[in-house]
Amino acid sequence: MRRRLAALAALPLLALATSAQASSEAPISDPIGDLIVGAMTGGLPGTPAYRLRATLYHAGAVGVGALDSLGCKVVAMRTAAIDKTLIPRRTVLFIKETVGLPMPDGGVHDGYWYASDVGGAIKGEKIDLFTGHGRASMKPMMPLNLSELTVTKVGQFKGCPPAQ
Repeated sequence: MRRRLAALAALPLLALATSAQASSEAPISDPIGDLIVGAMTGGLPGTPAYRLRATLYHAGAVGVGALDSLGCKVVAMRTAAIDKTLIPRRTVLFIKETVGLPMPDGGVHDGYWYASDVGGAIKGEKIDLFTGHGRASMKPMMPLNLSELTVTKVGQFKGCPPAQ
């Protein structure tokens, strides 16, 4: 009897796992917490990839503060300023060209950025990427073709973006 009850209790979990494996577009939970992202193969269903012109900003530049427009701490190689009429704030973005870039902590970038900032000059199909402290923090981004980055909305986050 106990075996039957255990088997019946496991059925909903098995069905959930099977349906998640069957759909390549099924959302997955990120280990960070309150973050839901689409499968790595293209973001959330029906989400277009944008071709955006990028600029870079860093701490120490005129007008750059320690907090983004949500009141959260800006995070090097993660915070992105966007035009909120094109991409809503609190959107998780995947920028494929940034995959593999060196991170400030010595790791390698996974391509995920957080749309948590806005800027007066960021209008339309533009994105401004926060690189860290000082002008030298922009060096890893210089090999990229900043005139056209592939940006895909892959989810949303609550609260503040993770601080690494």
